Amino acid sequence: MFELTPFARRTFNPFKEMEAMENALFGGRTAMPDFKTDIKDKGDALELKADLPGLKKEDISVNIEDGYLTITAERKEEKEEKNDTYVRRERFSGTFTRSFDISSIKADEIKGSYTDGVLTLTLPKKTKEVPTARRLELD
Repeated sequence: MFELTPFARRTFNPFKEMEAMENALFGGRTAMPDFKTDIKDKGDALELKADLPGLKKEDISVNIEDGYLTITAERKEEKEEKNDTYVRRERFSGTFTRSFDISSIKADEIKGSYTDGVLTLTLPKKTKEVPTARRLELD
């Protein structure tokens, strides 16, 4: 069975009513979508690739805590102009997070890189312990 499963998807949007009204008027989704991931079994390791286009390496954090790997990405809008009159705005700033159960992974050996908008993590699998049987001699 596949052992690296998503734990949670969280998108923060304090203006849900406004988003619903905008969707009714213009259609589509205005909240920051979850990022997509592919996970391949490479034999002794799993390879996770996450699409995070348009982000800088500094905007991405990968944390390991209590058996979960959490990827958080934040897009910040640096320039704000007060005279803009948008009809529709699909580019936005915000934070999104994905968490994965890594109980079957050697957490201290995880390696990662970020190139051309793709985060790649190599997750070495723990070796499965083979149960041993023995006969106990009684005194």
